[in-house]
Amino acid sequence: MLDVSSDDFVILLDDEPEPGGADVAGYWKVVVIDDDPAVHDGTRFALSNYTLNGFGLDIISAYSASEGRDILAEHPDTAVVLLDVVMETDTAGLDLVGYLREQLGNETVRIILRTGQPGQAPERRVIVDFDINDYKAKTELTADKLFTAMTSALRSYEQLRRLDDTRRGLETIVMAAGSLYDFQPVERLAGAMLGHLDTLVGPGLHGVVVRREDDERGYSRLSGCGRHADREGAQSEGVWGERVRGEGACPDGGGLDEALRRRIETVFFSGCPDHAETGMVLPISTRSAGRLVVAIDANRPLTDIDRSLVDVFCSRLPAAFDNILLYEALQTANVHLEERVAERTKELDRANAFKKEMLGIVAHDLKNPLSVILGRADMLGNQMKRDSVDVDKAIKHADEIARSARRMTGMIESLLAEAMSDAVDITIRRGRLDLADLIAVVAEANQPLAEGKNQSISIVAPRPVVVRADYDRLREAIDNLVSNAVKYSPTGGEIGISTQARDGEAVVRVSDTGPGLSDDDMERLFGRFQRLSAQPTGGESSSGLGLSIAKRIVELHGGRIWAERDSGRGGTSFGIALPLDDAAR
Repeated sequence: MLDVSSDDFVILLDDEPEPGGADVAGYWKVVVIDDDPAVHDGTRFALSNYTLNGFGLDIISAYSASEGRDILAEHPDTAVVLLDVVMETDTAGLDLVGYLREQLGNETVRIILRTGQPGQAPERRVIVDFDINDYKAKTELTADKLFTAMTSALRSYEQLRRLDDTRRGLETIVMAAGSLYDFQPVERLAGAMLGHLDTLVGPGLHGVVVRREDDERGYSRLSGCGRHADREGAQSEGVWGERVRGEGACPDGGGLDEALRRRIETVFFSGCPDHAETGMVLPISTRSAGRLVVAIDANRPLTDIDRSLVDVFCSRLPAAFDNILLYEALQTANVHLEERVAERTKELDRANAFKKEMLGIVAHDLKNPLSVILGRADMLGNQMKRDSVDVDKAIKHADEIARSARRMTGMIESLLAEAMSDAVDITIRRGRLDLADLIAVVAEANQPLAEGKNQSISIVAPRPVVVRADYDRLREAIDNLVSNAVKYSPTGGEIGISTQARDGEAVVRVSDTGPGLSDDDMERLFGRFQRLSAQPTGGESSSGLGLSIAKRIVELHGGRIWAERDSGRGGTSFGIALPLDDAAR
C-alpha cells in the first residue's frame, strides 16, 4: 500500500487503480481547488483511469479560492468540485460555496468538501449551513472512497442536469405554445417551429419541414434551417423548388441527401417516427394542413430527455397548424365573398345604368315622332279652324300622325324587348334597303320641325344605293343626325342630306349651318349623356344620347360614323359609311 502524506493530507491507495480504456465518448469536468500541490497530484493519480457511462474525467486545478472563483465562472458546466476549506483564509472554501451557489446561481454542480482540519469546519454544522453534497476528511479518503464519492456525485449531477434540462425544455414548450398561434402564414409557423426546436435540443440544429397534400401526390418544403435553410433567391414564402409529383418522388435540393429524402418518404407513408443517434424524423398529422413531416439533426447525440421533449413539443403543433390553415381558409372565403359582392354590385350598377340608358333612349327616341304628331296635329287644327279645309293636306297630316304613332309603338315594343332580354346591344335584323328611299322618309318626317324654324331640307340621292341593314335602326340613326341638324341650326338655316356609293361603301352625309363644334366637343362628341357647347336654337331639350345611339347602331352594322367642321358654309357635317350590299357592289 502506498502512503502519500503531508501535514494536512493523507491519501491511502490500498488498491491499484483499474486500467481504463483509452477511448471515451466525452469527459466529466472536475475542478480541484486546494492550496496543496500534492493533493492535486494524488487526486489525478487516483482517478487517472476513471470512467463512468463511457465518459472520463477532465480535471482542472485551482490552487486558491480566488483562482477557483475564476475557473468556476469560466466553466459553468463543471460537474464536481473537490474543495478544500482552509486556503487563503480559514473559511475560504466555505465562502467559495456561497459564491458558487448564490452569485453564479449554479445549483447542479456537486461539491465535495475535503479538509485536513475538521475542527475548523465541523461536519454537522457545515452540512446543515452550506449547500454541499459530501464532506470528507483527507485522512480517511482512500482511492476507493474517492472513487465512490466521485461516482455518487457524478450520478447525482447527471440526474440534476436531466431534471434541469427537462425543466428548461418544458419552459421552452410552454412559452412556445402560445406564440405558435401568432405566426402566419403556414410557412412562417414552420420556421418558428424549427426555431423553438433549435432552442430545445441545442444550437446548430439542421431541420426541414415538408408538407404533403391529402388530395395530391406531391411534396413541398415549408421551411428549413441549418444546412437545409432556404437557398439564396428562394421564394419568400418558403416553397422550395418545383413540387414533385408521383409515388416515390420526394422533394429535392436544399441540402437533403437521398437517404434523408427516403426517410421522409417512409415516414409519410408509414406514419411512424424514425429515430437516429443525432436526429429524428417525425410525422405531424393535421386536419386541414394535410400531412407534415419534420426532420431534425443535432450536433450531438440526442438523449431520451431530448426525444421526449421533442415529442411533447410536436404534439402541440397539429392544433397550431390547423388554426392557421383554418384562418387562411376563412380569409380566402372572405376575399371570395368580397369579390362576389363587388361583382354583384357591378352587375347591379350595370343593370341600373342600363335602366337609365333605356329611359334615356325612350325619352330621346320617342320625342321626335311625338314632336311630329304634335306639329301635324297643330297644323291640322289650324286648317280646321279656317272656313275652307284642304282635304288633301288634312289627309296628309293625318297619315303622318298615324305613321309617327306607329313608329312610336314600334320603338316602345323594341325597347321593351331589349329590356326583357337584358341586352345592352341593340338587336339588328338585316334586309336590303335603298338609302335614297330611307333619307327621303327621314327628311319628310323632319320637315314640319324644319318649317317651324323656317329651315330648308335639301336631298341629293342618286338611285340606287343599296345596303343590308335594319330599316328601323338605321332610320333611327339617320333621324338622330337630321333632327340634331334641325335642332342646332338657326332660324332660316339649311340642312343638307346626301348619299352616294364610293369605294365599296354607301356614304350618308348630313350637314347644317349651325354654330359648329369646338375642339372639346369633337373629343367627346359620341359619348353618352354628353352636353355640347352649342345649344338648341329653338329652345328644344337635349338628352345627350342621340349621337351615342347613332354611333352604336352604325357600328353594329359594321360601319363607321364621324363628324367634321364644314369650312365652306360653317356648321358641322356628319358622315355615315356602311358596306354596300354584295349585289350592289
